[in-house]
Amino acid sequence: MTFDIARLRGSIPALITPFRDGRVDIKAFETFVEWQIAEGTNGLVPCGTTGESPTLSEAEFTAVVGAAVKVAKGRVPVIAGTGSYSTAHAIETTQLAQKLGADVALVVTPYYNKPTQDGLYLHFAAIAEATRLPILIYNIPGRSVVDMTPDTMGRLAKISNIIGVKDATANMARVTQQKASCGAKFVQLSGEDGTALGFNAHGGVGCISVTANIAPRLCADFQAACTKGDYAKARELHERLMPLHDTLFCETSPTPVKYAASLLGKCEETVRLPLAPLSESSKAKVRAAMTKAGLLN
Repeated sequence: MTFDIARLRGSIPALITPFRDGRVDIKAFETFVEWQIAEGTNGLVPCGTTGESPTLSEAEFTAVVGAAVKVAKGRVPVIAGTGSYSTAHAIETTQLAQKLGADVALVVTPYYNKPTQDGLYLHFAAIAEATRLPILIYNIPGRSVVDMTPDTMGRLAKISNIIGVKDATANMARVTQQKASCGAKFVQLSGEDGTALGFNAHGGVGCISVTANIAPRLCADFQAACTKGDYAKARELHERLMPLHDTLFCETSPTPVKYAASLLGKCEETVRLPLAPLSESSKAKVRAAMTKAGLLN
């Protein structure tokens, strides 16, 4: 059955991966996914970089994506993070996600090795050829150190199963530029919570969000207001959420958001090395932002 790309919209958390005693806590993850769906979340991204995907083994990737698919039961799309700086490894992981029943693959631009625009094109084209899954490009130059241009994205959009982008450039002009290069049907999702309001106003259709891990209902309501064109309501919710958007990056993500989730009783705050535990000063900032947003008393 062909996936309906119109389902890729709204509030889509880049899910954290709970750990307990050094292992993935699948029970906590399954409970977390069910809570997300109940709170109005529109899609799920397991094993993205917010889920600490570079530290997960293949067996752990299999368990996490499989759990997301099992719990979602088709109610919302499952968008598995399958990117790598190795094209061969990205292909293997994308094929595994397809086998596990994911609906879409989210593929980050290769980090560290700094491919040219032609290299980016060939990387994504090779992955697309090796899978039936629809592919979302994840463009995040702040972490990958490469920036896919709208022209390169336009070339890739001609490949039938490359269907959209998670754009974490925080450059509002990109929405219009990418629409011109890729066409009106190309799905554009923000990957940056703080600029999601502007991104949607420019023509985006949602956000793959860090904040939605801990404020799924508020993020879903914000996206719904944008979809309805009720930007007065959207601005009100955005202003309520903005302290969270900022504070959840007071140290390297996902350390702050995992601590925030632990305060809600959703998981332990544990992150894997090379990430370090959150400092006490940052913990105070996170608690204050959550209280201001009405998530804690």
